[in-house]
Order: sequence, then C-alpha cells, then structure tokens
Amino acid sequence: MALTFRNAMSSERDEVERVLRAAFTPYVRALGRELSAAGYARLPAELERGDIYVALEADRVVGVVRTERRDDGLFIDQIGVDPTRQGAGVGSWLLGRIEEVARLSGARGMSLYTAEMMEHLVRLYRKHGFEIIHRGPPDHGLDAHTRVHMVKSF
Repeated sequence: MALTFRNAMSSERDEVERVLRAAFTPYVRALGRELSAAGYARLPAELERGDIYVALEADRVVGVVRTERRDDGLFIDQIGVDPTRQGAGVGSWLLGRIEEVARLSGARGMSLYTAEMMEHLVRLYRKHGFEIIHRGPPDHGLDAHTRVHMVKSF
C-alpha cells in the first residue's frame, strides 16, 4: 500500500465528499438515520482552513480525516475510508498521520467520539492509544444511540 498524506485541496471537495458518504452511509443507517446534505455544507470552509486531510493512492482519494482545533488539542470529527480500501489498514495509517499533525502543531492530545454500537471502531481507537472518558447520548439529538468519547494525551 503506497499512500500519500496531505491537506486536502479545495478542488478535491467532490472526492472528499464521495469518500465520506461511501464510508458513513452504513454507519448512519445503523443508527437509524440517513445522511443529510447539511453534514457536508461545512466542507468548503473546512477545506479553506486546512482542517481536512486525505490519503491518496495513485492520486485517488481513498481516505479522509476531518479535524477541528479545540483548546489545546485536535478533535477528529470524521475518519472515512473508501469501502474498497476498508480493512486494509488505511484507517490505522490515517490515525498515525493525523497524530503527527497534532504533535507538530503543539497539540497536547486528540479527541473523538463514535457510536458505542460500532465496537470495531472503539477497539481501533483503543489500539491507537485512545482512552474512553465518557459514554452518553449524542449532543445533536438525532438518535438515541450512546456515544463513546475518547481522548489520547501526549
């Protein structure tokens, strides 16, 4: 697997959205919902700020990380891997690269949350050093599935 990691470019907006939609449609459906266009309305601003990173394989976007700077850490809003590359280690590779970004920026850690029912994701994040700090309902109120809030301190 020869992957390249870098900030996403504004011109890649459609590819970023394609990967995120493909990766998150099964996740959101498991929560009893459908993806909405509103979830991607922030992409242009996030791209402009440099908050989105991509994994490229032969110039094709195969992974996306949406981030947000919070206090003294980096919040991972979404990690999405193209379904054709899931299970090949792209998600783990992206977590390693985004940790490098966080450390180089002076962040003291990273945080994220995922649905408790997505046990494989909780295991993945724990494998990468994230610790569970809280479980509870989502702030958005769109579903009642418990979220697992996790942090990794540096």
